[in-house]
Amino acid sequence: MLTHLSLRLRIFLFFCLLALGAIAVSLGSLWLSFERAATPALLDPFIFAGLLGTFAILGLCAGIWLLFDENVAKPIEILAAEMRLRAHGGVSRGIDAKTARYLGDLAPAAAGLAGELGDATQLTARSIAEETARLEADKRRLTALLSELPVATVMLGPDHRIVLYDTQAATVLAQIAHPRLNAYLFDYLDRQALEAAYDRMNKSGKEVQAQVIGRDAAQSYAVSLKPLGQGEGYVLIFEDAVAQIAPEAARPLVYDFDLLDRPLRDIGDRPLNELCFTVFDTETTGLLPHKDEIVQIGAVRVLNGRLIEGEQFDTLVDPARPIPEASTRVHGVSTAMVQGAPTITTAAAAFHLFAKDAVIVAHNAPFDMAFLRRHAKATNVEWDHPILDTVLLSAVLFGASVPHTLDALCARLDITIPPALRHTALGDAHATACALVQMIPMLQARGLNSLAQVIEQTRRHGRLLEDLNPVDNHGSTWQAGKKT
Repeated sequence: MLTHLSLRLRIFLFFCLLALGAIAVSLGSLWLSFERAATPALLDPFIFAGLLGTFAILGLCAGIWLLFDENVAKPIEILAAEMRLRAHGGVSRGIDAKTARYLGDLAPAAAGLAGELGDATQLTARSIAEETARLEADKRRLTALLSELPVATVMLGPDHRIVLYDTQAATVLAQIAHPRLNAYLFDYLDRQALEAAYDRMNKSGKEVQAQVIGRDAAQSYAVSLKPLGQGEGYVLIFEDAVAQIAPEAARPLVYDFDLLDRPLRDIGDRPLNELCFTVFDTETTGLLPHKDEIVQIGAVRVLNGRLIEGEQFDTLVDPARPIPEASTRVHGVSTAMVQGAPTITTAAAAFHLFAKDAVIVAHNAPFDMAFLRRHAKATNVEWDHPILDTVLLSAVLFGASVPHTLDALCARLDITIPPALRHTALGDAHATACALVQMIPMLQARGLNSLAQVIEQTRRHGRLLEDLNPVDNHGSTWQAGKKT
């Protein structure tokens, strides 16, 4: 019945029950003694003894519980998190046995197991690295071959979601919006013309040509649609893209073929490692969302449990006011740097499209989202995405008693943030995304397989965000030292 509660909470309830039982026995004994004495004049001394005994029992149980919590329950929670880090989080460093020095042989045994697991992990990692190197060599050969072909290619599933694109196609798509896997092609090109061409292709079973306009109606494109097989999707080629791109340009591929045969289901029930996440961070003129402004937005995408290299959003934002020198010293963005940059309405609209159909992730998300939501009406967008906060994910995995700053989380997961990128929107977003990728298998190992299950767990630690973002006297949230 209490299995859904944390170990420390269950132990706390156990000591509460123990204290109540001891108090009940003590008061019962005093009452029976008073009844046997049959001396009403002794009532006050008996009441005093009862109160004294009650406070003594409460103090004793509280003291023992604090010692037990600090030296047994908390070390067990830390030890479990450390073992989970090594089993599922890709961390190989040794376990500090001093953390659980009062747990007898449990800590040395866990450290030994972690060492064995680390050796096995390193052996497996070497094998994976060798196989990855071979696959990368094959991929480079394929990339070199494609570089000789004068086409800009996009592969799509039967639901018109992007499964693969090359650099030439990415350049064409970027004229409209940021290219990204799992995005609908209709985010870039006119739906009506594409669906008509798609129907003709399916009926004939052969390649068809069409002329389509961009979603922004700024440009027209000649395209060819080639079927992959009945119900298996198709390849779209931009016929006139060659002249737009230097012929010697490298053409790495961005792809995920699992998207071709993934069944559609409600996002809340979908496994975490099948979700699309947009991980972002902002830099601002100050720490008050009700009056300060964003000066930089950075974001990356995580799809199917991996970071998609090359799919990133990075823009400076003109706050239409001078940037305080104190803020510039933190994030390095000066007033001169944002001259000519897009306004928040333009930048937020572009970021909203980049994050379309994805779960938004941030470290201390209420802070960053407060800035975006304040401008939502002017931007003409709704921030109705599901949102995950890595502060709360850290609390779910490692307990609420340890630090949950971005630096602490990255140190725990052996993630290194280059000093030049720390406190930049894209640098912090990339670090947060790396942390998310490592935490996904750890969450699934705890039986938290779906987004709905994870959100339910994070709600239990909502107090952490309240402490990070107290309400000021304007009714807005802010965080002192948000970027620590």
